[in-house]
Amino acid sequence: MLNQGWRPGLALLVAFGVVSLAALPGPASAAVRQERQESGEFAGSAAADSIRDNQQWVLGMLNVEAAWSATQGSGVTVAVIDSGVNPDVSDLAGSVITGPDYTGVTTSPASKNWGVHGTWMASLIAGRGHDGGLSGVIGIAPEARILSIRVIPDRADPHYGKYEREPETFIQQSLADGIAYAVAHGARVISMSIGYSAPSGTVREELQKAYDRGVVVIASAGNSGGPAASDRGGEAPESFPANYPGVISVGAVDSSGAVAGFSSDNLSVQVAAPGVSVPAQGRDGQYWWVSGTSPACALVAGIAALIKSRYPALAPDLVALALTSTTTDRPSAGYDSQVGFGIVNAGAALAKAGKLAGARPAQASLKTTVRYRGVPPQAPVLPRGSGQLVLFALLTLTSLALIAAAVTQLAVLRRSPGRADQ
Repeated sequence: MLNQGWRPGLALLVAFGVVSLAALPGPASAAVRQERQESGEFAGSAAADSIRDNQQWVLGMLNVEAAWSATQGSGVTVAVIDSGVNPDVSDLAGSVITGPDYTGVTTSPASKNWGVHGTWMASLIAGRGHDGGLSGVIGIAPEARILSIRVIPDRADPHYGKYEREPETFIQQSLADGIAYAVAHGARVISMSIGYSAPSGTVREELQKAYDRGVVVIASAGNSGGPAASDRGGEAPESFPANYPGVISVGAVDSSGAVAGFSSDNLSVQVAAPGVSVPAQGRDGQYWWVSGTSPACALVAGIAALIKSRYPALAPDLVALALTSTTTDRPSAGYDSQVGFGIVNAGAALAKAGKLAGARPAQASLKTTVRYRGVPPQAPVLPRGSGQLVLFALLTLTSLALIAAAVTQLAVLRRSPGRADQ
């Protein structure tokens, strides 16, 4: 996750300690694990010839292959609002649309420090592999397209210092512009592995427009760890956009399903996904093990893309319901603030989405479905046609005639002389 920190009087975005180490042929060392625990973001290079094998635990935990029998994301564009995506890496060739750069800095896309984080995330969403798809990273939605929108530079970017001094209003406007561009250019899913420490009315307004257009929005929950890392008395600091209403916030787990130590523990979290040593392709074309709530977010965005590919008209709230109601490793109480409702299950979520797509009436509206204090509203009164009006008139005349006859009979009886007593 690229995260925002505070500085006196100004909230600024900062990259969250991404570390590049030498090739790691096996599990991360104790020193590497400690770095991951402290920073919440880590990347180490991995051997290219073993990348697909290293991915299997991720695909298996998310039950992705069960969903692939129905769809692999064809027809869906996923907006990756991040640090940029290199469209020329082998596993993303032909699948990336390059959008605008809203950072306000002039770093060239040819720089080795441009689009590092964003390319990792894009490969997890829509990587296609290479050599016929048999090698390299396979994304969760390999037939989806990526719309790259750059709103933040990586920390090693040569112009990062300039960006860091930008006013908060500029930074928030950059994100709002990115969301607006994604919606205007056909994105059905927005993936944001970024974090801000403060909300923005401008960003929230653009998110509302995204929901109105049926766009599903996913964000990383943050890498602030559990309550011990916070002075808030019970939960990690808030992170936006994960904390905005309607955004699907994602926490991170490791290969055993245990909560990652860095994953933010707060009530924004709705679901969890792999976020420790997840294989991804970098902007340099090499393969990396990436950790943080960033990869967890990207993986869930890929599953959302599968759902929108199969059921394009399914509303964002129903996509969220499909994801949250079909999880594995659900907490004993049904929900907790570390993993939300549990680990996402792609196959089950897609099946649930199908049921939800068939369950919602085509013409449903708030006026005809809302309940007041638990009581269904009265059925609306339909307009009456001319035939109905004639029938009602005849029935009225008949009723009046019967009433008149009854009144006449009563008057006659009253005028009749009574019988005299003997």
